[in-house]
Amino acid sequence: MEQVSQAASDFSVYGLMMHADPVVKGVLVLLVLASVACWAIILEKAIRLIGLSQDVRRLRKAEMQMLNPEAERGLVRAVLRAAEQEADEDLERGEPRSEQRARLERAMRSALKTELQRLEVGLPFLATVGSASPFIGLFGTVWGIVNSFTSIAQQKDTSLAVVAPGIAEALIATALGLAAAIPAVVAYNQIAVSLGRASARANTSITKIAKRLASAHAEPVLRSAAEPIRVGKHF
Repeated sequence: MEQVSQAASDFSVYGLMMHADPVVKGVLVLLVLASVACWAIILEKAIRLIGLSQDVRRLRKAEMQMLNPEAERGLVRAVLRAAEQEADEDLERGEPRSEQRARLERAMRSALKTELQRLEVGLPFLATVGSASPFIGLFGTVWGIVNSFTSIAQQKDTSLAVVAPGIAEALIATALGLAAAIPAVVAYNQIAVSLGRASARANTSITKIAKRLASAHAEPVLRSAAEPIRVGKHF
């Protein structure tokens, strides 16, 4: 009897969660797991966004000087390697400078898109948790309130001692739903904006790199085309 009375009088958050209805407990566990997973994704994306920012700055450096793709890593390596492979193919085809530049830009943008898509992994989960968690918490709230009214009908007592525990459990479910949703929504928006800005800056660098590479590959072609003319003038 003493244990029962102690459990009934334990109105701490932990105590209410431990003595909640099984359905409410399931909702609370689900929300806690979702919140932990969201924070893991948020920390992982924060670290990778720092690396992405460094890669974009390194890519801007490649606008002015040629970098060795093998000496780079991550996004810079993928973009420069794609440009190098495409430039070699364009040189073999002997295409005009404008077509070379267009091909280089397409190859580098394709490599950039692939790298950014890897960074986007996990964002749909954040969006799902941000939109669904409040409703999952609300489900637990409704279930707890229903149990409270059921206990009133069974005990035929409308005192707060009977109603309060069930309502408190219900409100905890709502609070956990919001605690899981708010960081997920904020993080999703911040990560999406950061990826968009990085993509815009990287695309600007790609345009300049493609222009420089097309000019560099066009010079040998122009010299080889002008050589017969110089020989003809000499004779």
